[in-house]
Amino acid sequence: MDQPPSPIQPARQPLPSAESWLEGVPDPVQQRQDGYAIAAFAVSLPGLVPIAVVLAGVALRRIKRLGRRGKRLAYGALLVSLCWVLAIGTAVTLNLVAEHRRGIGRTVSISQVDVGRCFDADLESQALRLVRIADCAQPHTGEAYAKVQAALVGLTAAQTGATATQQCADAFVDFVGKPYERSELDMYYVVLEDRAVADGNVLCLLGMPGMHLSGTMRGSQR
Repeated sequence: MDQPPSPIQPARQPLPSAESWLEGVPDPVQQRQDGYAIAAFAVSLPGLVPIAVVLAGVALRRIKRLGRRGKRLAYGALLVSLCWVLAIGTAVTLNLVAEHRRGIGRTVSISQVDVGRCFDADLESQALRLVRIADCAQPHTGEAYAKVQAALVGLTAAQTGATATQQCADAFVDFVGKPYERSELDMYYVVLEDRAVADGNVLCLLGMPGMHLSGTMRGSQR
């Protein structure tokens, strides 16, 4: 007598649930580099420090909350930004030291202005005594362009003025490249002493009252 057929046996064990399949498989979203971290590092390279710091801060908070990658990029952006801050700070400090050594910003008697120095002062003042040394590359009101010899001993005030003016005018055309009579610039002189000395006893200056000059007037043809 035939035995009844046995129940059909499954060929294999039931498949695991989809959830168990994913156990141990990294979340692709979490494996993605955080966009803010990438942006922070990118803008830190050309020195956009404030933007880089803000983006890096946002990135670190997102990475901590979402578990994404990019922490190294965020910290790298902060490190690069720090390097930029140190570099800029060093450059500014060196510039200030250089300006201090050149005397820029120092207030001196007008008779103490060295030839080649630029200065700020009220050129319309009737009794100009003090000036502030300025950087010729920055806007300024005047420039000391020469120190000339002039024999002034025994001359009257009018004769002294005429002699000093003529000597400074001769130096003016050599410096500016245009005769004083045709120049838009004004010329001034300071008598340092009456007797002529080897290094000059009359200081010659130029400027434009009420206006600022930019750069040295040497060879400017103005």
